Amino acid sequence: MEEVTAAAAAFVGTHFLLSHPFRGGIVGRIGERGFLLVYSLVAFATLGWLASAYRRAPATPPLWWVGDGIWAVATLIMLAASVLLLGSLIGNPALPSGGAPVKAPAEPRGVFAVTRHPMMWSFALWGVAHILVYPIAANIVLAASIIILALVGAALQDRKKERLQPESWPAWERRTSFWPFAAIIAGRARFGGFRPHDLAGGVVLWLAATWAHWPLAGWAAGVWLWIL
Repeated sequence: MEEVTAAAAAFVGTHFLLSHPFRGGIVGRIGERGFLLVYSLVAFATLGWLASAYRRAPATPPLWWVGDGIWAVATLIMLAASVLLLGSLIGNPALPSGGAPVKAPAEPRGVFAVTRHPMMWSFALWGVAHILVYPIAANIVLAASIIILALVGAALQDRKKERLQPESWPAWERRTSFWPFAAIIAGRARFGGFRPHDLAGGVVLWLAATWAHWPLAGWAAGVWLWIL
């Protein structure tokens, strides 16, 4: 467990350090492409260490009993995460574009009405669902690292965008919300406007990803728990 914790800290910590305080200095020395190479190598190395440590960690007793009720909740959480992820892939002003920033829409709709960081929240929800259904120590550390990386990373991304896009990003923040549904509850956004690929793609991804647990991990997940 000590190695899993150390690997998780390295994975999350190096991501934050390279993405924010160290980025400018490294880019100044070796350029953007050099930075991306260093960033990718460090990310893959620390992720590989985390995966290796996780596989070798002992299976400690679960912290709670996981019955059909928890499985049903986790299954719905993963469906929401899949819709957020697919919806975040098109028209997302938070994604790096490699050129001119993606223009934020005039009105947040679909997944962007739910949260301005749908991709990051999809990763966080993945972590929550996996803690719920597999509450052993190593898995909690692994999933918690993904949750921290996603949500703290999203908050830091807001601060970075405010500096880089002072004319547009604060206005987008005022129309949207970091926390899911907060803008809708406050009346700044309206629920609805999901695109076909948001919903249909999300459902397909949800079914495929949960089915893949059976051949890859040896146990069923999602709706397949009650089908297979």
